[in-house]
Amino acid sequence: MSISGHISIKIRCAQATKGKQPKQLARFAGSPRKHMPKGLPFELKSYLELVELTGKCIRTDKRGYIDSNQAPILERLNIKADNWLKLTTQFEKAFHGAVGKEHALDLYCERQRHKRRPSISNCTTLLS
Repeated sequence: MSISGHISIKIRCAQATKGKQPKQLARFAGSPRKHMPKGLPFELKSYLELVELTGKCIRTDKRGYIDSNQAPILERLNIKADNWLKLTTQFEKAFHGAVGKEHALDLYCERQRHKRRPSISNCTTLLS
């Protein structure tokens, strides 16, 4: 599947594999409710599934087509369903400070002169 680098789904997928929220795009705030936080009124998982479903409906000779034999979107992004649920519902509880794969956190902490890597165990568990 070829996706233009100038659309939000490509940016969101790339950042999702790193467990990050793209700074230039609005957050997903979840289901609409009375005291709605700032953000898009649905969940990222629903958005990804909608884009995937749309791509599977597009004709095979059109750009954006996703073969129906493709694995589900979270599987293709190598994100376990249990980890996805925790990342999307308990992000602030699971992480304090920088978030990323172990190697990226090592580099970040070195550049920032931090002696500790907060939340490294959750990063290792949830982003592997």
